[in-house]
Amino acid sequence: MTFKDHFSGHATLYAQARPRYPDALFEWIAAEAPARKCAWDAGCGNGQASVALARHFELVIATDPSDKQLRNATDHPRIDYRNEPRDFPAGEGSGYRTSIPDHSIDAVTVAQALHWFELEPFLAEVRRVARPRALLAAWCYANCSVTVEVDAVIARLYDDLLGAYWPPERRLVDEGYASLAIPFTPLHAPALEMRADWNARQLLAYLSSWSASQRNLAATGSNAIEAITGALVSAWGDPDRTRPVRWTLAMRAGRVS
Repeated sequence: MTFKDHFSGHATLYAQARPRYPDALFEWIAAEAPARKCAWDAGCGNGQASVALARHFELVIATDPSDKQLRNATDHPRIDYRNEPRDFPAGEGSGYRTSIPDHSIDAVTVAQALHWFELEPFLAEVRRVARPRALLAAWCYANCSVTVEVDAVIARLYDDLLGAYWPPERRLVDEGYASLAIPFTPLHAPALEMRADWNARQLLAYLSSWSASQRNLAATGSNAIEAITGALVSAWGDPDRTRPVRWTLAMRAGRVS
């Protein structure tokens, strides 16, 4: 098994340009967890979700195989960042092994990362570390919405300019993880929305942080974001004007029995 790393090469940009998750998301996770002793944030990246979880749990174990992403994470006294799993050995049950003790976790979260995981080995590790009735919550967000005019420019970037550069796993995000076979007792997740109040330059930085934008740049040497900047600013109006940018969160949640 190999680690598909689409973000380490632009970890700093990713940390600076990504929107923040709503507080209501973490309040729901804490309410649904059987206890608030320890949460595991798998594929934590720069620790955005880890820091939010630390407001509700005594300890958060935040793991990511990318050392570059972890170097951009925010230190917190209740977060234990671990650069793991670093090796992905073959063999049943050993493909996603962490140093987390057996049956020690109240909630497992995966923020915008489950589509990169080998699902079966990861779920086996969730079963190993979960306490009885622990919560698994995995969420993602696809495209954003600003105005009809701005959305049309983003759609041209997403489909026409970058379509060939999206990794195949991206379809799982577009469908909100609906097709993933997660064999835990399903929980109904609340309808949640992310919102960022950005100017045009901040939105362009976010679009630059897309994995497909970086893959396109590496493959062609041309910057697709520059190609749509004029059209996006024209649709936006005054580039310094702040507008609400919204994303709908899709979540798969279940209780580990």
